[in-house]
Amino acid sequence: MSNPPPSPPSLQELRKEIDAIDEQVHRLLMARGDIIDRLIQVKKTQEVGSAFRPAREASMMRELVRRHRGILPLDTIEGIWRVIISTFTYVQAPFAVHADVSVGESAMRDSARFHFGFVVPYVSHFSAQAAVEAVTKSKGDLALVSAIAGRTPWWNALEADGAPKIIARLPFLERADHPAALPVFLISRVADDAMVTEVQIWSVRVSGWNADVARALAPLAEIVAVPDTAFDGAALLVSVTGHDFEKIKLALIEAGASVRSSALVGSHATRYTVPSNGSARS
Repeated sequence: MSNPPPSPPSLQELRKEIDAIDEQVHRLLMARGDIIDRLIQVKKTQEVGSAFRPAREASMMRELVRRHRGILPLDTIEGIWRVIISTFTYVQAPFAVHADVSVGESAMRDSARFHFGFVVPYVSHFSAQAAVEAVTKSKGDLALVSAIAGRTPWWNALEADGAPKIIARLPFLERADHPAALPVFLISRVADDAMVTEVQIWSVRVSGWNADVARALAPLAEIVAVPDTAFDGAALLVSVTGHDFEKIKLALIEAGASVRSSALVGSHATRYTVPSNGSARS
């Protein structure tokens, strides 16, 4: 005689399991805080510099994507992880987020809150230049500016040695209905060994800029262009994968433009694109 199948767990039993997991998560976060407290003491003695580590964050996010499974949306995991990292970074070295709201107050605020939570102070500015200037005057603040549009060449302020640089492009996970979908650059000062250089970002001034030159560059790189009437040309912000900037310069020349100057103004990790089936790819 076969044994009857086991009865399913009751709602009370399942809720007890959830409560136990919630307690574990809380205790792990407190344990992480204890480690951060010890880390603060080490940094005070070793003077390692900025708390921002873009390369480490990109590596951690990729590992998060790799191991994720189940019904919990990947966006939720990303948002939780971002708030945890940003909050603990703020505890180590307090900072503020300066946001250019000229591209849209609500969209920029959504991006800032999704990636940095509500503990980190949020300061709005009415231009990218103002946001970048605030970071330039600070010891460790961040700026959020549009990654796909520009009214003026705000990136010129990033060219000098010691100036803040573009350190990330958000969101790191991209999909059509992302809750913080506005493409933004993150600008700050970090140690050289903390940067990730998979995508390099260049400030380029050209003369002879026109629609044909723009079309020639479109397949090679992401470009933000602002007219430069002084030289009958344009100021460009060029994002190029790898270290192929020489190809960009050659394409400009072959299309009839002249490169007047160029300067590396930052870099960031290659982003993940999440297709409709929910799995991520880089």
